[in-house]
Amino acid sequence: MARIVMKFGGTSVADLDRIRHVSALVAAEHAKGNEVAVVVSAMSGETNRLVGYVDALAADTNLGGDIDDEYDAIVASGEQVTSGLLSIALRRRGVKARSWQGWQIPLQTDGAHASARIKGIETLAFNQSLKDGVVGVVAGFQGISPQGRVSTLGRGGSDTSAVALAVALGADRCDIYTDVDGVYTTDPRIVPEARRLGRIAFEEMLELASQGAKVLQTRSVELAMNNNLPIRVLTSFAQDGEPNPGTLVCAEEETMEERVVSGVAYSRDEAQISLLRLDDEPGVVARVCGVMAEANISVDMIVQGTSRREDSANLVFTIGRRDLDKTLATLETNKKKIGFDGLLYNDKVSKVSVIGIGMRSHAGVAHTMFSALAEKNINIEVIATSEIKISVLIDSDMTELAVRALHSAFELGVS
Repeated sequence: MARIVMKFGGTSVADLDRIRHVSALVAAEHAKGNEVAVVVSAMSGETNRLVGYVDALAADTNLGGDIDDEYDAIVASGEQVTSGLLSIALRRRGVKARSWQGWQIPLQTDGAHASARIKGIETLAFNQSLKDGVVGVVAGFQGISPQGRVSTLGRGGSDTSAVALAVALGADRCDIYTDVDGVYTTDPRIVPEARRLGRIAFEEMLELASQGAKVLQTRSVELAMNNNLPIRVLTSFAQDGEPNPGTLVCAEEETMEERVVSGVAYSRDEAQISLLRLDDEPGVVARVCGVMAEANISVDMIVQGTSRREDSANLVFTIGRRDLDKTLATLETNKKKIGFDGLLYNDKVSKVSVIGIGMRSHAGVAHTMFSALAEKNINIEVIATSEIKISVLIDSDMTELAVRALHSAFELGVS
């Protein structure tokens, strides 16, 4: 007998027919004699609908007022509905089941509404329920703040809920059911010959997720890696009898496949900021990053170069495109503190990355990457590297061409 956590995203529970199908998958796992916990997202489109209500009311007045805690209370209700419906569907199949909200477990978070981080999970009652043979259906994405209010974990937070619960329960595995049948070498919509990976190392999956791959939420992968919890990514859309092996995300020594590069990821949510003619002195980058941190803006790629003016430097960095207006306002407010003369920005850029643990021990990856891009006449604006990743910033119009070129150059479609 194993203890399994199964997580189903919004498309997997999009309507009652999909919920009935999910109940069959859960019932089949339970029939094997396993202890089963299920984490669910809101039905597809429901969270956006709820956010729209909040935004509409918030725009009604300029009087201000804190709405963060009520925002969480509203948007978390979508998962509550799904967990109740799935519990009913399981009971109709003769499976003992009950729904659990984040505060009932409880899943404790910090007080950062809309982007809370998990601090701990008390599983005593939930654990006993599983031992009694009851399937626990948990509303994902949510917990309880130190103030006793509902808190939410941010977009994709149900993945994090599932992995955190699996860790707390000492589960053997966490199965993440999505609308795709595993982790691919790149986006199959851009490269039809992209290949599903049988296994991928935690570190590679973490880089793929952080560089734009949408299969798993970054925090969930990090949590699984830190606790050596295997994650299986598979589809909830397979028909009865169809093979559904998915992709196993696991420790590096368990991956077995020897490859230099595992995948190509891309992100269109990028903006490039260029600060011109800063004082060329120690601490200038720290001042810029400090100002960004105070404004809660994440800085990604950073390159410092010399300016034409003596004793000055130019600094180029990237941020999420959604933060562009906030970044420009923050920099203008702190212009004197930072000490720059000019500012340029470009929101028509994309980041493309090649990722693989084999890069640690193989030379020539950078040469292959840059040669493939040069052959397609793709200019590189910024370069950033890590032990298992090379990322480049390019014109957004070249994104798909770059992804196809790199996927071909590293022969990722070859079995």
